[in-house]
Amino acid sequence: MFFSIIIPVYNRPSEVSELLQSLCQQTVKTFEVVMVEDGSTDRCEEVVRKFEDRLAVRYFYQQNSGQGFARNFGMKHAKGDYFVFFDSDCVIPDAYLMNLQEAIQYRQLDAHGGPDQAAAGFSPFQKAINFSMTSFWTTGGIRGKVADPKKYQARGYNMGFSRKVYDTLGGFVDPNRGEDIELSIRIKKGGFHLELVKEAYVYHKRRNDFMSFLRQSFSFGQNRVNVNRFHPGAIKAVHLMPALFLGGFLAVLFSYFISPPLYTAGVLLYGGWTMGVLLSAAIGSRSLWVGVLSVFTSYGQLFAYGAGLVTALLKK
Repeated sequence: MFFSIIIPVYNRPSEVSELLQSLCQQTVKTFEVVMVEDGSTDRCEEVVRKFEDRLAVRYFYQQNSGQGFARNFGMKHAKGDYFVFFDSDCVIPDAYLMNLQEAIQYRQLDAHGGPDQAAAGFSPFQKAINFSMTSFWTTGGIRGKVADPKKYQARGYNMGFSRKVYDTLGGFVDPNRGEDIELSIRIKKGGFHLELVKEAYVYHKRRNDFMSFLRQSFSFGQNRVNVNRFHPGAIKAVHLMPALFLGGFLAVLFSYFISPPLYTAGVLLYGGWTMGVLLSAAIGSRSLWVGVLSVFTSYGQLFAYGAGLVTALLKK
C-alpha cells in the first residue's frame, strides 16, 4: 500500500519542521508527502526543502482558498492509492502508518479517522486544551472514544480514505466549515466502510493562546449547523449540550436575583462539574496546574461552541 500524506499549511512554518521530522521516523516507508501552502505570507518552502533528501516530499503553493480546497489540490497531485490528511500542528508517532495499514487490510476499510493525544513534552496549556477537546466531561468525549468505531465521524486533522472513494465521491465541498465531517457522512452514505482506528493517533498541538482556542471552538459550533445544511439530522442531542450548558450557566446567574434556592442548586451543580474537571485533568496529567487550566479551557470550549451553534441557528 502506497500512502499519499497531504498537509495543508497556512502561515505556520515553525510547525512543519517537527511534523516532517516525525514522518521521517515512520516504520513504514511506502509513502509520499504532499505539502500544500494555502496562500501563506510566511511560507514553509525552505523548511520543506531541507527534508527532500529524507522524504519523498513535494511542495505546492496556491492562492488562499481554505484547508478543504487545499486538501483537494493535494489529492489532484497525489500518486498514492490511499490519502492520509494531517494538520500542520500534528506530530505523528513512529508506528502510525504501520498501525493504519494493518487496520485497513484486516478490517477492509475504505476510510478512517484517528484520535488525538497530548505528547509528554506539550506545554501545560496545550495539555489543558487537549483535555477539554477529548474528555467525557465535555463534548470532546465523542472524539476518538465512541463505543462503536463504525459511528465515528473523522476529523481533518487525522483522517484518510482510498483513491476509490475520491474517484467516486470527489473531495471536500466546503473550504473551512466542517468539511471533514460533511465528507465523513457522505462517505458512509456512499456505502463505503469508514471506522475509527484508535491505534492511528496523532499528537495534536492545537492553538497556542486562549482567544484563538475560543474562536476555533465558536467556529466548530457554527460548522455543525453548516454540515446540517448538507445532511439534515447531523445535529444530534450531544451537539446541543454546550448550548444547554451555556444557557444553564446564565440561568443560574439570573436566578440569584429571583430564587436563592435555585441559585444554590445551580452553584452546587456547576461546582461539582468544575471539581470533576479539575480532579480528572490533574490526575490524568499528574499536574495540578494542568487541572486548573483545564477548568478554564473546558468552560471556554463549551461556552464558545454553544454560542457558535446558537448564533448559526439564529442566522439560518
